[in-house]
Amino acid sequence: QVQLVESGGGLVQTGGSLRLSCAASGRTFDDYVMSWFRQAPGKEREFVAAVGQVGDNTYYSDSVKGRFTISRDNAKNTVYLQVNSLTSEDTAVYYCAARKKLGGSLESVHEYDYWGQGTQVTVSS
Repeated sequence: QVQLVESGGGLVQTGGSLRLSCAASGRTFDDYVMSWFRQAPGKEREFVAAVGQVGDNTYYSDSVKGRFTISRDNAKNTVYLQVNSLTSEDTAVYYCAARKKLGGSLESVHEYDYWGQGTQVTVSS
């Protein structure tokens, strides 16, 4: 069992930055691929970024590539998402998710074993 708790969201102006964190419980954090998803009002949850078990492989959606950076610290059981150059299109609840499975699609919500409760990011113009 893994519990995930996100933090770091908030209200930021267009062009601003935030650092989101996701703290995981349990002793097997480095068994899991960790990802961030987001969900805007009235829209489906969408994939944002993923990082491999040891942090050497990362993968991003086209909409955030070059602006967002995912990283992890296995000693702290924490995954981070640095979000820069924010626009109103980035307003959403951001969720972290964990999966042990290595195959399949990183972008599918159905491939993940555990989810956090989410942290709200609101970008104002």
